[in-house]
Amino acid sequence: MNVLIYAGPEALTKSVAHSLTTLRSILLPQYSVQTIADQKLNSQPWKSTCALLVLPQCQGTLQPTSSASIRDFVETGGSLIGFGTGAMCSPREISGAAGISKDLLLGFFDQPTGTYIYLTHGRGTEITEQLHVLQVSDGDLVEGISGRGLGEFTGFDDEKGHKILARFSEGGSIAGLQKDIGKGKIAVWASNIEVPSTKDAFTGSSNVSTAPAIAEGEKRRLDLLKTTLLSLALRLPSVDELLVLRPLPQFLISTPGKPTIVPTITDLVAAPSPGSQLSVFQDENDTFHFHNSVEGAAVLENARKSTSAAEDPSQWQPKHIILCPSSLPGRDQTPLFDFDSYFESLSSARKAQGCRDAPDTWGIGEALLYGEVVTSTQTMLDKNSRFTSRLPSPLVSLASYQLAGRGRGSNIWLSPSGCLQFSVLLRLSTATFPTSKLVFVQYLFALAVVEACRDESVLGELGDHVRLKWPNDVYAIVDGERKKIGGILVNTSFSGGKVDIVIGIDFIHHTKRFTDVWRLGCGLNVLNTAPIFSLAQLLSPDKRRSLTLEKTVSNILARFEKMWETFVEERGSFDSFMDLYLNRWLHSDEIVTLTTVTPPKQVHILGITRDHGLLHTMPVRTGSYGFSIIDLQPDGNSFDLMAGLIELKS
Repeated sequence: MNVLIYAGPEALTKSVAHSLTTLRSILLPQYSVQTIADQKLNSQPWKSTCALLVLPQCQGTLQPTSSASIRDFVETGGSLIGFGTGAMCSPREISGAAGISKDLLLGFFDQPTGTYIYLTHGRGTEITEQLHVLQVSDGDLVEGISGRGLGEFTGFDDEKGHKILARFSEGGSIAGLQKDIGKGKIAVWASNIEVPSTKDAFTGSSNVSTAPAIAEGEKRRLDLLKTTLLSLALRLPSVDELLVLRPLPQFLISTPGKPTIVPTITDLVAAPSPGSQLSVFQDENDTFHFHNSVEGAAVLENARKSTSAAEDPSQWQPKHIILCPSSLPGRDQTPLFDFDSYFESLSSARKAQGCRDAPDTWGIGEALLYGEVVTSTQTMLDKNSRFTSRLPSPLVSLASYQLAGRGRGSNIWLSPSGCLQFSVLLRLSTATFPTSKLVFVQYLFALAVVEACRDESVLGELGDHVRLKWPNDVYAIVDGERKKIGGILVNTSFSGGKVDIVIGIDFIHHTKRFTDVWRLGCGLNVLNTAPIFSLAQLLSPDKRRSLTLEKTVSNILARFEKMWETFVEERGSFDSFMDLYLNRWLHSDEIVTLTTVTPPKQVHILGITRDHGLLHTMPVRTGSYGFSIIDLQPDGNSFDLMAGLIELKS
């Protein structure tokens, strides 16, 4: 689930930045915390995956479309928190320009009490440096809180149905309150509790201006904010959940039965030098430092000591890779992933699927880059073209945590504990493989994910609840409700090469040599706890312990490898998989509204085309006899099929 911070033109930049930093420090890895611009607020289907909308301090009234979108979100069950914001409770609607006073930010109607709740802005272009002392309900004082002062809440003295979060110690007026609005909740703070405490905050107070005093003040500020978030029904990470704010070293490993894989990879990356001399490789996005397993242990230990230090992601350099050519890392080095179990499960799954095996080659998943914490498995392969071009395929990049996972468009997939995320690097010759068939790669991989869920070592018969949403999402059906549990991301790139490049394939295409590289990214909720829905929640509590990340990913990779062999042999034809795909998806004969035409038109979903993988639809009969087939491109439209809509992608 997402926590979205409004970053429209009315929001103060400083308040947005502090909201982002503070809320990430509290909510990672339970929620993905990111900004949302006013354009996306009004055009994208963000509400269904938003656990909290954050309204930073603003300097003016929101646009009517933004106000309407936020009002609908809250009144239909969403949660909102406002910083540097006042509030007014009125028994009647306040009229003015565009139906709302220029002094008001936006308004809600609270039907149970019949009152109107308006949020107010300060009109200032900066956060005030005035400092306040807040008193919470148990009598504790929280010092050094900056922002707006007294008298920012009016009309609440005799109003019931709200909770006072804190008062100003001077005068006792309200500093923050929480109130239910319709089916949703709001929390409003007149002060800027998103802004961290500083040394100046304690000058002249009863506390000594020392580091311990500042630390204690910060703890009380964050505790107050945590209490606020709990009142809005958010779930805070438990104390035993790993909090990581920067990447850890990755391990390059291989299946124990093929010890030449890692040396082969390092030789190719280091070429023309031998792999034994591989030390540093600099690329456009990342600089990689390579270490043997002995020195790598010290590198990992030092990295763990600094995981709690939040830094600018641009400073997360270099990226360290520990080479393990002859042995697997110990469980003390990879406590969140059991490689003995993984490779044992992968071997069994590949045998069950009938995957090809030879001593001088390796299958999908037998060569692996693993990081307990990475920025993004997809970005590492997608943004480092020189490094990627030297890597042989197939290669899997897997992580236990991602700090900046990528989804479709600008979406961020933050991986909390229990999420399975990995990327697969594949390479083929476009001289023998039609490029028009590339669209089917995402369908094939998604199908492998859904089929793997039906394996007895994963969900067994309960895997029938896991379904495909076109073009690249995975959903679970629970009591008739559709819950998203994963997604597939496929990127392709064409690059020049020579006959002796690692891929081992020589071809001619338009007088130049090209290789098409697939970078498959997959995120799947496997062991997540509420509020994030996962595969584990389809199982009874006594059976959940048998479900593991290791078994799940190994079955996905083995099934995909077998499908991939057929797919390549049949030159990209999807015919062998079409019936199974349509049996596993959500959309058979579904009626949706196509809004990319004027006027909008209702259409039946019939399937996907066999030539280009387009969505095959037919207009719903309206009494006229002239209607034709409409085929839709997967990358040309943004879909909210769960709401019966197809929306034009921005």
